[in-house]
Amino acid sequence: MNSALRKIYTFAGVLAAVSLMAACETVPEKKPEPAPAPKPAPAPAPKPVEAPKPAPKPKPEFLNIEEKIELQGMPFAKAEMTADNKKELDQFMGELRKATKARLGVQISAVVVTGHTDRIGSLKYNMGLSERRAVVVKDYLVSMGVDQKVIFWEGKAFKQPIPVTKFCDNKMKRKQLIECLSPNRRVTVEVVGRALSLAKPKPAAKPAAKKPAAQPAR
Repeated sequence: MNSALRKIYTFAGVLAAVSLMAACETVPEKKPEPAPAPKPAPAPAPKPVEAPKPAPKPKPEFLNIEEKIELQGMPFAKAEMTADNKKELDQFMGELRKATKARLGVQISAVVVTGHTDRIGSLKYNMGLSERRAVVVKDYLVSMGVDQKVIFWEGKAFKQPIPVTKFCDNKMKRKQLIECLSPNRRVTVEVVGRALSLAKPKPAAKPAAKKPAAQPAR
């Protein structure tokens, strides 16, 4: 190869190198893509709203009930209730069972039935008579719906006379004496129970505020 050809090849190589360098300069360098922005943290879930606790219901208040009636004027020497005795007992029990402004009907816990007699006759005879009178009233209460399991009965003969009959003189004629002693021929009915009070419960007392502690003197 002669020198002229070498020069031509050399010149061509230089041109190729220059063209390559120019191409490299004109092609922009590809920049790396920016990293994606971090996703925002999820908002905290709202706390569930607690429903207000209902105020505690006040405990029911019960009233203790004790009532008594004297069924006087029973027939002489008989264990029988008069029409007035039955009417009085019906009304007495009806009032207990009926609600009032202060309470509901009475829940009967116990009934004590005690028979009595006047002082005419022997103690033995009158004791038996007073017990029979108590049983008659007890049976009448059961017929009214009172549970016989809560009824207690006994006879007292003439041991508990009505005070006013002390003025009945034994010197009276028999008919007059029997009439004078009529209040003693009786049966006592005592009822014990309880009833739900209808009075509004008092609000609970607020705790007293604590007083600040006294500062020591300086």
